[in-house]
Amino acid sequence: MSSRDARCLAIGEHPRMCYISAMMRKVLETVTAILTIALVATLATAQTDKPSAAPGSYTASYKAQTQPPADCNGGPCEEQQPHIVVTLPAPAPEKWPIHDRISWAAYLVLAILGYVGIMLALSTLKKIERQTAAAETAAKASAESAQIALLHARSLIAAERPWIMISVEPTLGVENSFNVTATNRGRSPARITSALDDTVFAVDEAHLPAAPMFKPADTSTPFVPMILLPGEYAAIKTIKRDDAKELCGSEERFKKLEAWDERIFLCGKVLYNDLIAPSGAETHETQWCCWYIHGRQKSGLVIAGPPSYHAHS
Repeated sequence: MSSRDARCLAIGEHPRMCYISAMMRKVLETVTAILTIALVATLATAQTDKPSAAPGSYTASYKAQTQPPADCNGGPCEEQQPHIVVTLPAPAPEKWPIHDRISWAAYLVLAILGYVGIMLALSTLKKIERQTAAAETAAKASAESAQIALLHARSLIAAERPWIMISVEPTLGVENSFNVTATNRGRSPARITSALDDTVFAVDEAHLPAAPMFKPADTSTPFVPMILLPGEYAAIKTIKRDDAKELCGSEERFKKLEAWDERIFLCGKVLYNDLIAPSGAETHETQWCCWYIHGRQKSGLVIAGPPSYHAHS
């Protein structure tokens, strides 16, 4: 990679544009070198074709022929005159032939046209590169705007949807009895379609399973869907002191409960839909967990359990 290409990439230009610019520069340099060599060769040829003599001049060669004296009838012959040969000069060639002038002019015009064409091509590529960069910037800005709009729409939907929250309240008029209550804290009606619960025995919260496990719903007593308007509530689970033995299932476990060797945790989840959402919309879910406290004379029920037992969707 040349230093010019490195600078092209360093200033943030597109690699493809840098490559095209480098190729165009190489073509321009090659064409210029070829035309320069051709022009120099033409000029050199024109200079070497100069005539050896000035036009209109001639050369005369003197050729003296010496022959041995001949015998002319017993006496010496008259002295022979030297033989002179006159050579006419060759026609002088033109200093710069017309076809060489035409070739030189053609090369010059081609060089200028090639240079202008390459410069126009480089200018066009620069404009295309700037337009491409502007289009990419606009596309990124549009994508960011669309993402922001989507997040805003989701936040509006989340703000307007129903939210079922779980709380524990004493049963009015009944001692040592408690209700697990579902309240709609959202801004639109909710339709509760299912409510599951289960009992878990553990020494403390740290010994609970990582995630709650729920038994399938009892088909003999199907759940009746209920609709909660914003601010309304309904009891989905009730537990009394007398239910402790039934939940334990054996006298031995009940004794452990009284001695606080084990604890009873009531876990459950509520499935509900947004009443004003289109058909097939997402079903929401709220999980809950409570610790049932069995005292010697009184009982209690409080919210307990790790965060995984109190998930919302």
